[in-house]
Amino acid sequence: MTEILFIKTSSMGDVLHHMPAVTDARRHFPQARLTWVVEETFAQLAELHPGVDEIIPIAVRRWKQQMRDAFLQPMFERAGGPWLEISEAMKRLRARRYDTVIDTQGLVRTALMAKLMHGTRHGYDKASIREPFAARFYDVRHRVGWDLHVIARNRTLTGLALGYQPEGAPDYGFDRGVFTAVPSRPYAVLFHATASAKKEWPEERWIEVGKALAREGLEIVLPWGNAVERERSERLAAAIPGARVPALKPILEVGKLIAGARMVVGVDTGFLHLAAALGIPVVAVFTIVKSHTAIPVGPGPVEMVGADQGLPAAAAVIAAIGRISSKARGG
Repeated sequence: MTEILFIKTSSMGDVLHHMPAVTDARRHFPQARLTWVVEETFAQLAELHPGVDEIIPIAVRRWKQQMRDAFLQPMFERAGGPWLEISEAMKRLRARRYDTVIDTQGLVRTALMAKLMHGTRHGYDKASIREPFAARFYDVRHRVGWDLHVIARNRTLTGLALGYQPEGAPDYGFDRGVFTAVPSRPYAVLFHATASAKKEWPEERWIEVGKALAREGLEIVLPWGNAVERERSERLAAAIPGARVPALKPILEVGKLIAGARMVVGVDTGFLHLAAALGIPVVAVFTIVKSHTAIPVGPGPVEMVGADQGLPAAAAVIAAIGRISSKARGG
């Protein structure tokens, strides 16, 4: 049996963007065993893909924090820590010999992980990779253009490693019915939060957009992921009539919230890409120039308001919402 190992650990958007590559691989190698190494936070999301035979969760983010915490402890209190868990994870990763190991993440830490595996290691060449030093750790290096959408980059690298040419529209592979939700009233979800400060959009513009959606009869829902984001959600909700801030939810539950929405408006965050994958109408507010290579892709209508002329204006986003609404109605 052909053994194929994928390394795409994080973040949420990256995991989603890798799913069409998994679909391609399964289609071309129906009898192969596909294994995916992914951060534990996103393991449930990766498990939704029926083409994956085994998920190997790792916890690099948590391990790094635990090691920092341990370093601050007195020497006599440092017993234990993440070392045993890391050792067990590495043993599991090296327990099988793979025919092909494909690192679509392209970071030094994931390339080092690939180097530990038994099998032929494939990755981007130094001109195609986010961290060029990482390319040194692959057995086979592939040139993949930066002008391609991130989904196409994943699919292209995987195809080059496995010997086929990806064709057709991206297929995320998972059953969208997993996220089925029945809303009590029509609502729109605004994803204002992102891990990168340079991708944020000013609060006053979110308020303008929220008020415009509220005038259309939609309840505004403002999810959050940490204390800072919750405070921002609460400030926005206080300024937008009828808006609400839901309780903190795990990824799959947020997916159900998204699935019941009439529309999702957000900055470049993983949940925006999940909304597109689910076919929900999406308006993407991108604050970074040349972000077209990461525009959400899915079976539903998508509008992107970019930063080519500076931070997108609220009026431009509201106009995009109007166009999306028309498309959703079949206009």
